[in-house]
Amino acid sequence: MFNRDGKDDNNYNVENYEFIKKYSPTVGSLIEKEYNRQKNNIELIASENYCSEAVLAACGSCLSWKYAEGYPYVRTSGNKGRYYGGTEFVDELEEYCCNKWREVFHTDYHVNVQPHSGSQANFAGYKALISPGDTILSLSLDNGGHLTHGSSVNFSGKLYNVIFYDVDDKGYIDMEDVRKKALEYKPQLIMTGASAYSRIIDFKAFADIAKEVGCYFMVDMAHIAGLVAAGEHLSPFGYADIVTTTTHKTLRGPRGGLVFGKPEFAKKIDSAVFPYAQGGPLEHIIAGKAVCAEEALKPEFKEYAHQVVLNCAALCDEFIKLGYKVVTGGTDNHVFLLDLSEFPFSGRDLQERCDENGITLNKNAIPNDQRSPMQTSGVRIGTAPMTTRGYKEDDFREVARRIDKIVKELAKEKEAEAK
Repeated sequence: MFNRDGKDDNNYNVENYEFIKKYSPTVGSLIEKEYNRQKNNIELIASENYCSEAVLAACGSCLSWKYAEGYPYVRTSGNKGRYYGGTEFVDELEEYCCNKWREVFHTDYHVNVQPHSGSQANFAGYKALISPGDTILSLSLDNGGHLTHGSSVNFSGKLYNVIFYDVDDKGYIDMEDVRKKALEYKPQLIMTGASAYSRIIDFKAFADIAKEVGCYFMVDMAHIAGLVAAGEHLSPFGYADIVTTTTHKTLRGPRGGLVFGKPEFAKKIDSAVFPYAQGGPLEHIIAGKAVCAEEALKPEFKEYAHQVVLNCAALCDEFIKLGYKVVTGGTDNHVFLLDLSEFPFSGRDLQERCDENGITLNKNAIPNDQRSPMQTSGVRIGTAPMTTRGYKEDDFREVARRIDKIVKELAKEKEAEAK
């Protein structure tokens, strides 16, 4: 992976795209361009990160060639298992991966490592617990939730009756509203987790409400999973019936998903992933997930996750000192939202201008946003990827000052255009 100055010390990626260019000049050249973009830009996308060369190598291994529909025999207690022969080694690999992830999160939950993405992990989680038409109580996309938590354009909003709980005036999840709506609508499932929420989520409080109304409780911890693994955020294990995550955000692994569930939901989870939602698992990605789990168990990963939180607090505080509004007024984790509602430009405008200046972040809605989802009144900023590259607090303070300069120039331009 890159260091703080954008150097790839072992030249792993350069050797790969140069090799590809010999066989496909177009593909190899496009990969080279993306490699250089990633190397030279300051990466602040909260859902992205840099994985290790070991993870990349596993994902590009001979396991790409192997079909292995089904599950290892040990999991199915001698039943059908796989639908293909020659699976003895991928069986062992998949079970090893499952065991390492239980170790990472200190849990006895059943785990399925086959989901191709976080969205498919959530799809399987819903299928294991509820039926189409059932009611889900969750956090809406414009208040920091995820597309798969009930958006009307997503399968979750089309298959289920979704009621949204709100955030309060400061942008915090309103637990009184959660309880009030749970009692009123009697959902079959309460869902929590977020893609743009900067505060600690109280999983016990959610679990207590779910117990009070007699419904299931599911957590999507995709964004905070690395912080949970390192003890930098409360854990949902022991509270939620099902926990889903991706492996490529704060966990620094390959792109993919995981589904954890209490033991009584094991068979329902497995059948929801295969054969209901997916076919053959990507055993090369499962290998990358196993390497990622091993890395997450190392002491240096805990140090990394702690630095992510320190860096995010420093970056957020610097913006506040510079006079910016931040949703919730701060952050407890790896991400925060910059409120641009009082500026004469949108989140999209700032995203595009930052791109031109070598800084990558993304437009994002803020609570009660008056602009469209394609414009937004905010940007989402995360510290996980640049922490991987070695940035510390002072580096991020300098990043805030660079963005502040871009904001001031953009505001002047927009004001001049309006005259």
